[in-house]
Amino acid sequence: MDGILIVNKPQWYTSFDVVAKCRKILGTKKIGHTGTLDPMATGVLVLCVGKATGLVNYLTSEDKVYRTTVKLGIETDTADMTGRITGYIKDGKAYERNNLDMDNIVDTEKNVQYLSDISRINYNNNLAFSEDFKFDLSDEQIKEAIEGYIGVQDQVPPMYSSIKVDGKKLYEYARDGEEVEVPSREIVIYDITDIEFDGKNELSYTVYCSKGTYIRTLNEDIAKELGIVGTTMTLERIQTGDYSLDNAIELEDISEDEIIPIEDLFAESIELDLKDERKLLNGMNIKVDNEDGIYNVYIDKKYYGLGNVENGYLKRFIII
Repeated sequence: MDGILIVNKPQWYTSFDVVAKCRKILGTKKIGHTGTLDPMATGVLVLCVGKATGLVNYLTSEDKVYRTTVKLGIETDTADMTGRITGYIKDGKAYERNNLDMDNIVDTEKNVQYLSDISRINYNNNLAFSEDFKFDLSDEQIKEAIEGYIGVQDQVPPMYSSIKVDGKKLYEYARDGEEVEVPSREIVIYDITDIEFDGKNELSYTVYCSKGTYIRTLNEDIAKELGIVGTTMTLERIQTGDYSLDNAIELEDISEDEIIPIEDLFAESIELDLKDERKLLNGMNIKVDNEDGIYNVYIDKKYYGLGNVENGYLKRFIII
């Protein structure tokens, strides 16, 4: 049982919730995911099972495609609709507001889905609060604002993220009320397409981007470029690397039969001589003529797993 599962994560599940459910269904603890999706977000979540957990870092580095909707007129501390409203613009006037007492929403002792429940409650409250906001935006304004964010750029991640600074996650600083300098990171927005504005306060588009891109931050920045404020209302990951929603299964359909074997993940292969078996198993370098990359490795037509070629040398990566 070594391979990957491509799951369509439902809303209000954490990525760990999905992993935990799969561990229970498949009867194994050796499962990891390749890129966190917030509870509010949905879409492609690639899980690595068994020895395929060695691919987690490799698959996490893949480019992504998202479909997102920005709710214009409000900003929150989490950069999405699940947080506290810290400011809003209505009828041309700017206001500041903290609209929820998050400490008294649910009983943490009784509800294991505490954070997801808070997120859902805040989301619905914020949605109702901003329902009648309206902004007059032309297609030209929207196009100009969005096109300015296509390309290579430095992005400052949101405070509510799992990035670590001095060994502590940013969201832990945020929850403790501590200020910390957040380092920027270089990202690439390859393209933004399928732009739709509802004529009121919701702006949607599809984003093709590099790893490490925070769509919540991008959405805030584009809203500010429009002279407003905004926060992420919906976020769906529709593709990561070669895997899309077309390949994804629902949680209720998870089974061992849905696992894609490691051997099926890479198209290219290398056939080694039997004399190279000991070198491969011992992690020694083997001279090859192949280009750099990950390959299926066969010896005497038997599958051994994956090897990584760098600078003309093959070294074992995952041995089955």
